[in-house]
Amino acid sequence: MPSKASSLRKLLPASFTDYRKTLPQYLIPKRLLSQLMHALTRVRWRAWKTWQIDWFIRRYKVDMTLAKNPDPHSYVNFNSFFTRELRSGARIIAGSAGEIACPVDGSVSQVGAIDDTRIFQAKGHYYHLEQLLGGSAARAQVFKDGQFASLYLAPKDYHRIHMPCSGRLREMIYVPGHFFGVNASTACVVPGLFARNERVICIFDTDAGPMALILVGALFVASMETVWAGVVTSNSRNTITVWDYHDTATPVVLEHGAEMGRFNMGSTVIVLFAQGSMQWDAAIKPAAKIQMGQVLGRVNMSNVAGHKI
Repeated sequence: MPSKASSLRKLLPASFTDYRKTLPQYLIPKRLLSQLMHALTRVRWRAWKTWQIDWFIRRYKVDMTLAKNPDPHSYVNFNSFFTRELRSGARIIAGSAGEIACPVDGSVSQVGAIDDTRIFQAKGHYYHLEQLLGGSAARAQVFKDGQFASLYLAPKDYHRIHMPCSGRLREMIYVPGHFFGVNASTACVVPGLFARNERVICIFDTDAGPMALILVGALFVASMETVWAGVVTSNSRNTITVWDYHDTATPVVLEHGAEMGRFNMGSTVIVLFAQGSMQWDAAIKPAAKIQMGQVLGRVNMSNVAGHKI
């Protein structure tokens, strides 16, 4: 049960600093800036991409010894460096029976139970499952009173996304939207932030029952991609697009810990589970630092058998 202090923090208004950092985003051309970022991070001119990469490593103190390819100047452009693969053994994937692995490096924005269909965002702000899941009441019903975790990836973090548990893809949905930043200040100010931004929703059948991995776009996030479909967002679609993988002749099945997608620049992943299907690990709490592969939670095996999408 949440403490009185944590409950009070949910109700406190956003600070002046939060507003100062966020309000300019209502005025700037967010989509245009994201398109510009897409172009600039793919320039192959050696002098330009070398300057970008060197500046980034200095600014964010990037440890290249963790990369499969530790030579920063060998990447063809900044984006290939930014989405670099980790070397073998750089992350240990939680693999004991019933363990759910963290899908990303970053920090926990929020975590907990879904209140009917309401998900807590920050400081008095909530958003609804139906809005988050592309306006589908049927999808929302699956995760009603379930569990959620919002995981924030800062620019310095590893930007590939991995499977918390083995799963078979049922559906992928692209939802167009805004390009607000997704850091803590913006979450405190912009109502329904994660249900307003562009996003890619991936719904799986897993041993923990139905699971949704939602890749949320943001300011300067040039695109999002999955391992089975490649780049899903292009900053040009303006309608919801649904891909149904339920009865496909070549099902998409991904193993526990396998890569499922990546952000081309930083953002947020939201993980959803159905009611009673799992419980979060004690270390997974707001503001906690996380690494891909650590224990995110554990499956309640006695409760998942009846959960179907």
